[in-house]
Amino acid sequence: MSKADLQSPTDLGANANRDIPAALRALLADVFALYLKTKNFHWHVSGRHFRDYHLLLDEQAEQIFAMTDDIAERARKIGGTTLRSIGHIAREQRILDNDADYVEPQDMLAELRSDNQQLTREMRRVHELCDEYGDVATASLLENWIDETERRIWFLYETGRSGPNS
Repeated sequence: MSKADLQSPTDLGANANRDIPAALRALLADVFALYLKTKNFHWHVSGRHFRDYHLLLDEQAEQIFAMTDDIAERARKIGGTTLRSIGHIAREQRILDNDADYVEPQDMLAELRSDNQQLTREMRRVHELCDEYGDVATASLLENWIDETERRIWFLYETGRSGPNS
């Protein structure tokens, strides 16, 4: 079996079949990186709001992980390949890891909010690429993921706000 055997039939054209899967691979690496960081913070959060933050981050991690299969399968459907290993993720990801032994809960929320904002920017960039090539199916998926990501940003923002009742 050769690389040509992995290509799927599509009418998007050779350039789209090259460029969109490449953009989806990088996006998938970012999603995996954000998933693992969210789970890391979920596992290591502590303090006064432990239960609320722990549950919020678990819910968000599940939502992020749910994107992965659809991203990878979309790349395959249009003739591309996808990530093959942890090393491949590390080479492609733009979301930075956080390997700190301890992170303050408020800093966790702020960092995840920033990372989700970065992910939204990347998804909008991929959406623009899809628009250029007329790939409405991928664009439609991205629109839903952007909406979900904006909701996560909103929840992280509201949860992390400090005020008189905090």
